[in-house]
This record gives sequence, structure tokens and C-alpha cells, in this order.
Amino acid sequence: MLDLIEFLDPVPVHELNDDGGYTDGQLGKHIKIFTEELPDIENADIVLLGVTEYRGNGYFESDNDAAIIIRKHLYRLHYWHTDVIIADMGNVKKGASVQDSYAAIKTILAELFRLNKTVLILGGSHDITLAQYYAYIELNQQVEATCIDAMIDLRSESPIRSENFLMEMLTGEPNMVKHYNHIAFQSYFVHPRMLETMDKLRFDCYRVGMVTENIDEIEPVFRNSHLVSFDISAIKHSDAPANKNCPNGLTGIEACMLTRYAGFSNKTNSMGIYGYKPYDDVEEMTAKQISQMVWYFIDGKNRCKQEAALTDRELFNEYHTVFAEVETVFLQSKKTNRWWMQMPDQRFIACSYNDYLTASNNQIPERWLRVQERN
Repeated sequence: MLDLIEFLDPVPVHELNDDGGYTDGQLGKHIKIFTEELPDIENADIVLLGVTEYRGNGYFESDNDAAIIIRKHLYRLHYWHTDVIIADMGNVKKGASVQDSYAAIKTILAELFRLNKTVLILGGSHDITLAQYYAYIELNQQVEATCIDAMIDLRSESPIRSENFLMEMLTGEPNMVKHYNHIAFQSYFVHPRMLETMDKLRFDCYRVGMVTENIDEIEPVFRNSHLVSFDISAIKHSDAPANKNCPNGLTGIEACMLTRYAGFSNKTNSMGIYGYKPYDDVEEMTAKQISQMVWYFIDGKNRCKQEAALTDRELFNEYHTVFAEVETVFLQSKKTNRWWMQMPDQRFIACSYNDYLTASNNQIPERWLRVQERN
């Protein structure tokens, strides 16, 4: 393992709890925390990593304690999932430039990926997604990426990095994005031609209304995703007061459900929760919201551990069906009730119960069609 300590600052635990410590039931008592020495992460299922870099959002304040405030509330939550081991590696040191910060984050993530760790990034502006992505390039690994954001950050005319970073991510070379999903965009923030372009590229975009009406349909999207990036602008202001962009969006409960889906995926090995600015918050309610989203990611990781491999067919219900003269097989997990659908090349993709019902009615499931178009 690389000596990562040179890139990291320890967690200032004295700033997290002012009432004398944690009870045995709280996360703060069980997380392996970087205070003086890096924690042993050999058996860790989830590694927490704080980021203080916000210059990509046009903010140049010298200090940002977003990750610390999120930890303050996270550590107080109760530890229900004792099979999930968590380590906190502290905060990434801010570089002399934004690119220096990207390089440090990339180096740390790439090393943690080599060790097969799942990393949760707390804090930073949304363009830190680029550094997250660079780690996969470092390992020459193709990824399916999923962003949850009210806007689509493809504004090439904007000088603000957090508003245009997707341009580099989706069009730069080398390009390792096998597929891109965008969840919970709000139509009035997105130019219609941008959506047309995304559709021509066979990328999948889900309007916030579709997400809130059929949130179960979004779970298979995460099951296929390696990189997940969550901008708090996707959560409505009343549930995340630090989001000053819009009164509308996901509820806090819906945001927690989406991060639980991400944790439930055995492919997702990095998720960043970005865009939290403490000075815009009210009573630290947004930090509390993010801490609960992290708790649900841990809950999802716990459920993921219980899922059977698709090769263990005795642990799945198997359904054979025909739609539009296409014979296919659906699998339903007896442990988690999740569904998979067989494609013509014989591989199984994540799907929903609704896809099975659609196929049973001799109609082509939209998810099947989209995957076929990309082949």
C-alpha cells in the first residue's frame, strides 16, 4: 500500500463531540478513525474520505469544515450494521491548485480501489467527481457513472468548473465512461437540446418527477454503476437548506433511498456527496440529512452482503417468457427480491419487477431496448 499519510489530515475528533464521547451503540465508537496513525483498513468494507476543495465552485475561502460537520452528526447515529466495518481516513489536504487537489484525491482513490475498498467522499464541490473518475482512468477501468443532480453540468460556456466538468468526463481522452446515467434533473434548468444530445449518446436521463413517482425503477440503475456522484442541489431546499438553487427536488427520504440503492450495489465502489456549504445551512440540517444518507448507504452495503451470486440458481426464482418473439429469462432473488433480465448475448442485467410484467404482456421493456441500442 502506498504511504497515503502525506496526502491526508487526521480527523479532529475534539471538534466532533463536546459531551464526553460516544455510547457503545453509536457509530463514533466503532469507526476506525485516523487521529495519529492511519487506521488498519484491511478488513474495512467502507472507507470515509473528507474533501475540503471548493475552488471549482468559485469559492476561495481558506477553510471549509463541511466534512467535519457531516462527521459530527454521522458519528452520533447508531450502529445497526455490525457486519459492515468502517474506517475514516481523514481529510485530503488541499493542494496549491485545484488540479493538485484532484491529483491527491485520484492517487488516494486509486490505491483504495486496488485494495478493493468502497470509498465514500464527504464534502467538496461537484467537480470533485472528475478526480473520482480520474482514479478509474489510473487503473484503466471502464465505468458506468451515475450523477444525481438538479442540473446537468455540461455548460461549456461557464467558467465555473463545477458547472462544466461533465464535458471533460464524457468527451475527454482517454474516455473510460462505458455508460452515463443522470438522475433527478429538473427540466427548467436544462436546455432541451442538451437532453437530445444525451439521448443520441444513448445516455439515460431521469427527470425528478419520474424518480419520485417510480423510485423503485431507479434501483437497477445503481446496480450497474461503479461511480456515483450526488450533488445536494438535487434535494429540495426545505429538506436541505444549504441548497439555495431551488425550492423543488427530491425529499430527504428519497435521497436516503437513492444512497441506499448505491450501497446495495456490489459494483459501486465510490460515492461522493458534494456541494454542501456549511455557511448556507440552517441549524446544520443539511449536514444531518447527509449523515443519514451515509447511514442508508451503510444499510445498503449490509444488504448487499446478503445477496447470492447469480450462479447460485437455487437461490433464485427463474421465469421464462417471450416478448416480440424474443425468448428470455428473468431471475428473482429469494433473498432480496431483486430482479435480473437475460439479454440476447446471454448476460443478465439488473432490472425491476415492472420490466418482468411488461415482458409478460408481450411488450419490450424500455430497459431492455436501451441496453440493446448501446450494444
